[in-house]
Amino acid sequence: MSASTRQPTSDRLAFWTCAAVLALALWTSGAATPVYPLYTADWHLTALLTTSIFAVYPLVLVVVLLVFGDLSDTIGRRASILLGVAASIIGVLLFAVAPNVGWLLVGRAFMGLGVGLSLSPATAKMIDIAGPANSARTGAISTASTAVGLVFATLLGGALVQYAPFPLHLTYWILLAVEAVVLVFVWRLGRDRPAEAGRWKPHGISVPRSLWGAVAAAAVCISAAYALGAVVLSLGASIGKQLIGSDNAFVTGAIIALSMGVIGVVALASRRLPLVVATPVAFVATVLAFASLVAAGSLHSLGLFLAFCVLGGVGYSLFFAAGLQIVSRFAPAHHRAGTLSAVYLVAYLVQGAAALWLGAEATAGGLEHAVDLGAPVIAGLALVALVAVVMLAVPRRGAGAAAGGSARI
Repeated sequence: MSASTRQPTSDRLAFWTCAAVLALALWTSGAATPVYPLYTADWHLTALLTTSIFAVYPLVLVVVLLVFGDLSDTIGRRASILLGVAASIIGVLLFAVAPNVGWLLVGRAFMGLGVGLSLSPATAKMIDIAGPANSARTGAISTASTAVGLVFATLLGGALVQYAPFPLHLTYWILLAVEAVVLVFVWRLGRDRPAEAGRWKPHGISVPRSLWGAVAAAAVCISAAYALGAVVLSLGASIGKQLIGSDNAFVTGAIIALSMGVIGVVALASRRLPLVVATPVAFVATVLAFASLVAAGSLHSLGLFLAFCVLGGVGYSLFFAAGLQIVSRFAPAHHRAGTLSAVYLVAYLVQGAAALWLGAEATAGGLEHAVDLGAPVIAGLALVALVAVVMLAVPRRGAGAAAGGSARI
């Protein structure tokens, strides 16, 4: 979608502005993570209600993707991102002034609306600028950007909750200021509404039949990453406090932030790794991560919880980047935002369902019970992702051989 007359410097600024939007989306998603134990203690919330606050975000996002998934293919990436960041600002403001849990639920709904309108267009614009030939680099930078956002959410948020005044609210005011700065940069992006685009009408997400296999593989990869993320973001701070015995919000936030740092480092280091190599590594890392988490809960071991966060970061990073690489390589530009929306829709539905289910199990039987049930299910999802990538790669290799080419997946 970038104009051919645009200068390279302008392209670079647009590319990194979109990367900032991705970071902001995940910061917004995880901003409440260090605060959940305070909500539980001060407002006497159950684990189910706490995870419901988290789950409202991905579930609303799913509805937004269903209705507006291909909006940016018609009105342009810039316009859709602007609407999304504006909605996120409203959501964060509601959290910043929230006197009770009702305000949080409404705020999370606006956050879901905002991320739903901005995430796919920002990712698609990065791919538009870099081109499919640089899919691995774009996927790595996209993954690293989301990791940076989550590091701010957990590390900065944990420090503010532990050491700063107004622990229920201050972290959101800081996020609000950053949102306003990013909004200015998005406003300065060049207008990119396609000349041939007509009037947008809501008609859901449309994915050509030829892309169904790629969409399925990408969706299950990112779903595995997001299911793992649901454990870390919705229950990570509570696990650190209740199962591991860490009463320091900054320490718990720092450990969770380490996981996000690992996501970014692995994404950049593995960008040249073929998918058929990266996804088996992601699967093994995910299995070992949840084995460590189960053992950490049983033994009340901070070291094993740390191992879960590191290994989980490896699994998340490789699965997420794999999903984006698949979309970048297979989806043409005029279907890219809709295809990404279809992938994110499935992934966020899985994330929201996982958070609600684990919260219900934690309320009924305790956090350790929820972890014991969730670990094999999410590991099983990781196995499905591995199988999907292998199945996608096999015919692709055959097609490449038949055509005399070499499509490396």
